[in-house]
Amino acid sequence: MGSLTNKFRPYQQQANPCTRTHQIGALALVAISFFLTRLFDQTFSPCSRTAFQYSSNVQLPISQDVLNFNPDRSVSWPVRGFGSELNLKIYVYDENEIDGLKALMYGRDGKISPDSCIRGQWGTQVKIHRMFLQSRFRTENKEVADLFFVPAYVKCVRMMGGLNDKEINQTYVKVLSQMPYFRLSGGRNHIFVFPSGAGAHLFKSWATYLNHSIFLTPEGDRTDKRDTSAFNTWKDIIIPGNIDDGMTKGIPFVEPLPLSRRKYLANFLGRAQKKVGRLKLIELSKQYPDKLESPELKFSGPDKLGRKEYFEHLRNAKFCLAPRGESSWTLRFYESYFVECVPVLLSDQVELPFQNVIDYTQISIKWPSTRIGPQLLEYLESIPDEVLEKMIARGRQVRCLFAYAPESQPCSAINGIFWELQRKIRHFHGSTETFWLHNRSIVNRDLVSFSDWKPPMPLP
Repeated sequence: MGSLTNKFRPYQQQANPCTRTHQIGALALVAISFFLTRLFDQTFSPCSRTAFQYSSNVQLPISQDVLNFNPDRSVSWPVRGFGSELNLKIYVYDENEIDGLKALMYGRDGKISPDSCIRGQWGTQVKIHRMFLQSRFRTENKEVADLFFVPAYVKCVRMMGGLNDKEINQTYVKVLSQMPYFRLSGGRNHIFVFPSGAGAHLFKSWATYLNHSIFLTPEGDRTDKRDTSAFNTWKDIIIPGNIDDGMTKGIPFVEPLPLSRRKYLANFLGRAQKKVGRLKLIELSKQYPDKLESPELKFSGPDKLGRKEYFEHLRNAKFCLAPRGESSWTLRFYESYFVECVPVLLSDQVELPFQNVIDYTQISIKWPSTRIGPQLLEYLESIPDEVLEKMIARGRQVRCLFAYAPESQPCSAINGIFWELQRKIRHFHGSTETFWLHNRSIVNRDLVSFSDWKPPMPLP
């Protein structure tokens, strides 16, 4: 018998010698592989473009789906996850349809006027309702609706004494128990507006009854006063606050000033409210009165600051400081874009609207609230005016998303909200109290068909 060595000769002895041609081919193959790898990375990476360079420091990359700051292009929403066009159907509950809904809108006696509720920073509760009523996406057929809008002006009603906290809670529960479609989806396709820093906490039992519903709110955090925040990143939508119509419609009653004519480096226009960050700013303004303006504002009485005077103060600085107050959001952040000062967020937990399309690093600054002091002013003073001009120009392009203009205008807060809502639409909604049979009929726990569900219905 021969040995294994004799039967199976090494491959090296059978291989052809490696020539120079082989070496050149191998190098070419390596080069082509490297080129193709880079090409694929750039093609499929969502972050293939670099950010605007403020300095030599490395900047965060900008997604191709982020709003393009090109004056020749209109605002467009990213296709990924949203669709190529708006296509949704929203049912708006009528105030006479559900017993108790009028109380949530006009108070127990029905005497609170919506026109008195539309003014001020919480006016979104009325504006959004009115825009939904007039929207081309509104449907009066519940069976085809993707989403359901529940109108309520509870922030205003509460502030004006129309309902107290206990009445608000009881009335909400009463209203929800009369909505079969709310029961059908567990509230997942129902929309509620909570326009203030209190968020959904205006309804004390929100965590029990609305924990799956969609909230439209400017507030993303209230853990300073609550055990939990009512805002959920994955189901809720942050909306802009309600800016004075005099600054967003037509010719504003206060025009921005050129940077060279602004008296102050920065300003803070607001009450102290016994908040640490605000108190620090007020103290800082006393140390550097020529750089930081922080006047003692009067919001009532004969010395009350008028709307025009307020915005005249706001426009007189290059930077508008927006610290946390009673909650993490502040209307001053949005107002700053309409007097064209660069907003500086001093609120660590703040959530901002339309982050799917807006890169806020290009139009604002966020500074740690724990580092409010001379270092902040030194940093702001170091930024060249030409950089500020570019930030202001980009803010000028994007601020239309912060104005509650008619949906006929392609760039408006309401259209931004519609785009965000479209992403929430599901073809099917299940809940712990919804069941279905082989013939596709929907039944409840007692096997009663959905068409036979009668209010008041039990809530979870």
